[in-house]
Amino acid sequence: MRFIYKTSYDQDIKLVRHSGQAFWYSLLSLALLSAPWVFTEYWLSQLTFIMIYGVIGLGLMLLSGYTGLFSMGQAAFMAVGAYCEAILTSAGWPVPVSLAVVAAITAITGTIIGIPALRIRGMYLGIATLAFGFVVVEILARWDSITGGNAGLTVGAPVLLGDQKITSPQSFYLLCLVVAALATLFTLNLLRSSVGRAFVAIRDSEISAQSMGINIARYKTLSFSISAGLSGIGGALYAHKLQFISPEQFDIIQSLDLLLLVVIGGLGSIQGAFFGAIFLITMPQLISLGKDLLPSSIGEATGLQGMVYGLVLVAFVLFEPLGIYGRWIKIRTYLQLGLFYRKGMFSRQKTFQKSDRLK
Repeated sequence: MRFIYKTSYDQDIKLVRHSGQAFWYSLLSLALLSAPWVFTEYWLSQLTFIMIYGVIGLGLMLLSGYTGLFSMGQAAFMAVGAYCEAILTSAGWPVPVSLAVVAAITAITGTIIGIPALRIRGMYLGIATLAFGFVVVEILARWDSITGGNAGLTVGAPVLLGDQKITSPQSFYLLCLVVAALATLFTLNLLRSSVGRAFVAIRDSEISAQSMGINIARYKTLSFSISAGLSGIGGALYAHKLQFISPEQFDIIQSLDLLLLVVIGGLGSIQGAFFGAIFLITMPQLISLGKDLLPSSIGEATGLQGMVYGLVLVAFVLFEPLGIYGRWIKIRTYLQLGLFYRKGMFSRQKTFQKSDRLK
């Protein structure tokens, strides 16, 4: 097992902790870059969806995993980004500019939602964000002149600087890969800054954070804003991938899927956002394959996918609360330590402070 002895503050905020991590992430980057020439169009499409949901998962991970704010309306920010991108693309805006504008619009929307939600927390915050999601879907369904209403809206191919359009699956995958890489680097740099440390302090104990001089209202609103901006960018890419959007695509089911993404992927980890995206994309295919092995009365049931999702979520909450990333950490540690691995090494510990019990 590798032990890292830090002797300076610069070592504590390095993006890459050691040479082994640099090697494996470089290898992963090369594999992802070579995917358009290795995989078929179907598997490349699945990888593209993983990149898109990974960007959205980063936004929700920043809000729920690192700031501790519960949101059930993330699909609403995704919808705002998707419809704004559709409108800007139809006006001929190049995709770098349109994505920047989409991020700004959804970030402002997140700020507007975050300010009233400052005085509530937990389940009540979830209810408030859920209501916001319903409002957005209703507006999109009734604003026929702009959104097309329930008939939906066709989304054109993204345009680069000039008149060159991204029409091939390989080019669009590379665009999503670049956006996902930039979003990941942005999130990593944010978390190692004073803003990111303030987010984590609020998550661990609001009373302790406030006693250290952290402006709770400011950083909660900022977390909502950044989370909404990342979700809006993911929604814009999602719209280009499907080439057609309608209000039904951004309902409560989509928000629950995104919440499932961060919980099963691993709350409080950047890698968990992408592990959760892999789960969200591959699980429906695995369920479809498993239907052939089940009796027809079970395999053809309409609620089979929801039941499987619920069972998986309950299993992770009970046996692996750190999600897929937490399980990977344990497997990696076991392989590194071998016979020296102790069963209780990752036993659960209470993360709240004593001051939290007085609320």
